[in-house]
Amino acid sequence: MAARPTLFVVQYDGGAFAGWQRQPAARTVQGDVEDILARLLGKPTPVVGAGRTDAGVHATGQAAAAVVPERWQPRDLVRAMNALLPSDIWIASARRMVAGFNPRRDASERTYCYRVGTNGASRSPFRRRYEWAAPGPLDAARLAASAQALLGTHSFLGLSAKGPEREHYRCRVFEALWMRREDAEGLEFWITADRFLHHMVRFVVGLMADVARGRRPLDDVPRLLAASDNHDASPPAPAHGLFLVGVRYPAHLFAAEP
Repeated sequence: MAARPTLFVVQYDGGAFAGWQRQPAARTVQGDVEDILARLLGKPTPVVGAGRTDAGVHATGQAAAAVVPERWQPRDLVRAMNALLPSDIWIASARRMVAGFNPRRDASERTYCYRVGTNGASRSPFRRRYEWAAPGPLDAARLAASAQALLGTHSFLGLSAKGPEREHYRCRVFEALWMRREDAEGLEFWITADRFLHHMVRFVVGLMADVARGRRPLDDVPRLLAASDNHDASPPAPAHGLFLVGVRYPAHLFAAEP
């Protein structure tokens, strides 16, 4: 039976997961999604994600793909998966892709959002799961200047966690900006790049928060972008304020609609 790559947009509350990637003795998003697909398709079906979010990190636009028999229309597969998935995972949409599509390798951009609460209510149990209660007053001008320094291509070796050996640590940042949230109770940091390293956004936010509180000079941002290790980095911001909000692909990778 013919099969094609199908791209899913996956949303999840990361609080109960040990991250995206399947692990032998822990609950993960990939593991739950693969288990449901195996039930529907009658065989083990690998699901590849565009990014491996860490424990506690959320997603409103994670991209993941699996090779699915053509008899399954994307809209029908979405409906069937959502009927079986646990309540903290939801498939927002599905699209057929061209043969050979790989959601990690073929992504041209990824966007993350980090949420910070700036009032006392950010410590409420109804908010603290999804934002970082600001560790002190944050100077808006210093936040903006810190974000501006991230634009362009840099090595983020000094602002990421040590992981597996990589060919390079260079990432091209297309957008980095802070904005006040619509609810006026906090801030959001938005960053779009061609790729991200392990814990990179959390290290960047932790550094910018220290700069905005006057604990570090603004010059530390370009200095750490040129560093060969992360020994002088600020502690990373907590995982629960981070959201993977979108992954972009070139138009030619989407299969023509029937």
